[in-house]
Amino acid sequence: MLMEKYFNSLGENLLSIIKLLLLIYNKLLKFLYIGVKEVFMEYVYFEGKIVPEDEAKISVKTNSLHYGTAIFEGIRAYYDKDTDKMYGLFFKEHYQRLFQNMKVLNMEIEESIDELIEITKELVRKNNIKSDIYIRPLVYFSDLKISPKLIGYTAKITIYTYPLGDYIDINNGIKAKVSSWRRLNDNSIPPRLKVAGAYVNSAFAKTEALLNGADEAIVLNEKGFVSEGSAENLFIVRNGKLITPPVSDDILEGITRNAVKTIAEDLGYEVEERHIARTELYVADEVFFCGTGAQISPVVEIDHVKIGDGKPGDITKKIQEVYFNAVRGKIPKYRHWIIEI
Repeated sequence: MLMEKYFNSLGENLLSIIKLLLLIYNKLLKFLYIGVKEVFMEYVYFEGKIVPEDEAKISVKTNSLHYGTAIFEGIRAYYDKDTDKMYGLFFKEHYQRLFQNMKVLNMEIEESIDELIEITKELVRKNNIKSDIYIRPLVYFSDLKISPKLIGYTAKITIYTYPLGDYIDINNGIKAKVSSWRRLNDNSIPPRLKVAGAYVNSAFAKTEALLNGADEAIVLNEKGFVSEGSAENLFIVRNGKLITPPVSDDILEGITRNAVKTIAEDLGYEVEERHIARTELYVADEVFFCGTGAQISPVVEIDHVKIGDGKPGDITKKIQEVYFNAVRGKIPKYRHWIIEI
């Protein structure tokens, strides 16, 4: 009888412990779930309002999904730990470029540039992430119709965000490969446009580079001159001068590219826009990529040829230092590049 009571009591205690552990487990799962949702920023701008991400859905029949007729931007916001502030970088410039690109694709949306800036700031605040983030506005034809055309459709915009540190290495330098894929030209799909379908060209080049042991691709245009990376502008340094391909060499008219030119000139370096031949890459003193995603990324090897001494160059590092201080609001002369969120 005593043994029976003992085991009954033991069983009840074990059951209570199991229930308590299950309760703790469920609370832990809930905590982790909320944490994960916060990390991946659950709110997006969709169909005229900010909504939870799981409410932002489009039909598989959406026209732009089939034909690549969407225009997008890549924008960064940087978190500064010293001041506990978030700074949006080149918000106005990115939305101005978005509208220029939309014009070429005969797209019009209800929101203005100024409204989109405020919407983006509100979205970043609502997602409340204290880390560097990437912001992706996307304009697309929302019609559920089949036909590859640029008239008679309705354009809409969505905006989402996610954490993003270094898209490619910015410290040790990367290896690049000149791609066998040529850059699209202005009379096929204009590279100055960030149009979704054009990035198949970038994907071909990037994939080829990765499969051949490189980190990034360098693409040439149809005339054989250097154009850019798969999704970055490119600079070389020769004898203390920065050289970058002109916009007529089928490149994206990069916003970060313009910032690099400004920084370099402010540091006393000459900047020249001209054609760059493939072999000039190999004899350059320094090479680096730049872009919103890439930031300032040194290239230390191209086609197995060491660039300079095989390490990030001094001029590249000086430009990097100024750039990363500027985007976090630490240099007064460049404060107009950023907005506090």
